[in-house]
Amino acid sequence: MSRKYSRREMLSRTGAALAGGLAAPFCFAQSAAPSPWKHGAVVGENEGMRVGLKVLADGGNAVDAVVAAALAACIAVPARTGIGGYGGHMIIALAGGKKITAIDFNTVAPAAARPDMFPLDEKGGVKGRINFYGWKAAGVPGVLGGMQLALGRYGTRSFRQLVQPAIQLAEDGFVINKVFANTLRGAAGRFAADPGSAKLYLKDGQILKEGDVLRNPDLAKVLSTLAERNSVDSFYRGDIAQRIAAAFQKNGGLVTAKDLSAYRAREIAPLQLPLKNFTVLTAPLTAGGLTVLQALSVLNALSSDKFEPGPAAHAQLEAVRLAWKDRLELFGDPEQVKVPEVLSADYTRQLAEKVRTAVTEKKPINTGVPKHTDEGTVNLCAVDRQGNLVAVTLTHGGGFGAQVTVDGLGLTLGHGMSRFDPHPNHPNAPGPGKRPLHNMCPTIVLRDGAPVLAVGCAGGVRIPNSILWMLTQYLMHGASMDKAAAAPRMQCTGTLDVGLEPEWSKEDAQYLESIGFKVQTGESPAVLSAASFNPGNGECRGAIRGPAVLGLLPPN
Repeated sequence: MSRKYSRREMLSRTGAALAGGLAAPFCFAQSAAPSPWKHGAVVGENEGMRVGLKVLADGGNAVDAVVAAALAACIAVPARTGIGGYGGHMIIALAGGKKITAIDFNTVAPAAARPDMFPLDEKGGVKGRINFYGWKAAGVPGVLGGMQLALGRYGTRSFRQLVQPAIQLAEDGFVINKVFANTLRGAAGRFAADPGSAKLYLKDGQILKEGDVLRNPDLAKVLSTLAERNSVDSFYRGDIAQRIAAAFQKNGGLVTAKDLSAYRAREIAPLQLPLKNFTVLTAPLTAGGLTVLQALSVLNALSSDKFEPGPAAHAQLEAVRLAWKDRLELFGDPEQVKVPEVLSADYTRQLAEKVRTAVTEKKPINTGVPKHTDEGTVNLCAVDRQGNLVAVTLTHGGGFGAQVTVDGLGLTLGHGMSRFDPHPNHPNAPGPGKRPLHNMCPTIVLRDGAPVLAVGCAGGVRIPNSILWMLTQYLMHGASMDKAAAAPRMQCTGTLDVGLEPEWSKEDAQYLESIGFKVQTGESPAVLSAASFNPGNGECRGAIRGPAVLGLLPPN
């Protein structure tokens, strides 16, 4: 009989299974000794990981690997991201740290978007949730633009080469597993009402079920056409763009051929935060990395304070709550709204003092933040033997995004418009050409100026906090990548609701409850992946942690 491991043992075990593309059906953190990562590492969504590892083995670099992996993931997990996914961010560190850069491929609102475009009900919610579901929920899809930009500037392989595994997967399809079947059932009503989605996800008028094969021949043809042209340009400015725009017009959407033609993914400078001998670099707004850096800066300002265990957890929690308060109230597209300097030394000191006061008084800070939830996304991290590190996060938003599909193209669209705040006076309200805030925050860490870690996460609003807790352990407590990934997490988006993983101290949980927080204990569904490089010996490693129910197990 095989030995049964405790969850704690599983969190710290190393194994070669991940390098071979296998993932066990439990929450886990796996890391490998140097031998399994012979050519480097790719970690994240399982099918993408397999594809990316092959690219590395064939001599591609980390950018090549992560682009091929992302394209394959768009086919393998169409509930979480897709070729019509609304977008994401990537961060790249070239070998030796000679350049660290970010690629912004977030969605852009159409020119017809307006701050008051989503009518509100008496409770402040959007009537009919039309910002989440339907054709008005979709902005310009950014995924292909981002992959092309990253590949053209920093890859060594052609788009034609790297899209082939995605084409094959779309043509051959995959067997639907139980988890994916459950997700499909949740979208069945909207899919049945949308001709393009019904053609793709229904069979004989019934939603596909566990054991059925999901194929997307229309999307395979689109990708094959782009492969022949060795460019995604016609997706935005050509015959394919015209078909996408016609579908929006036919179904009451707002995106036009002119909106598609105007879209550009863009290369931007990352945000950075020095901390001890490290530097943390992350994708800037409209990505979620600023929230991570803000919380880290407050925690660093508090690091010399001597807190007892319960109060220490309270201090950590308040740093997170204040960062989320600023995020939800003050942030928006920095090209269209003025965003305060929340990382300034003076402002950090002010927040740290608020935290100290709250801990001394044993009272939660009154943030006034409403509950905020959303799910989704895929993250992939890669490292090659030259020391290039990449992290990319891409998404539909929630399950199957807007839950509409361009008929004839097999292109299910993300709901990027749902990431705007529907209240017209909010900094993150919709507007023409505006990019919405999102939670994705792929991040690179330098040690003594050299890139050593790439990390990212999938899981909606849990992404920033999951990254934060790993970085806290890695940067402030000297934990290895493995142990930092396995560290228990605290989840809070600024309210009094707090989620603690089972390994978190019960004494901390009781203390937080005693001073007014609503504490729940349970697993975090966020999936964190990371890759590291050792500049001294060239060692590459990968780690991943997350529940299998989010799809770490590919369909058989």
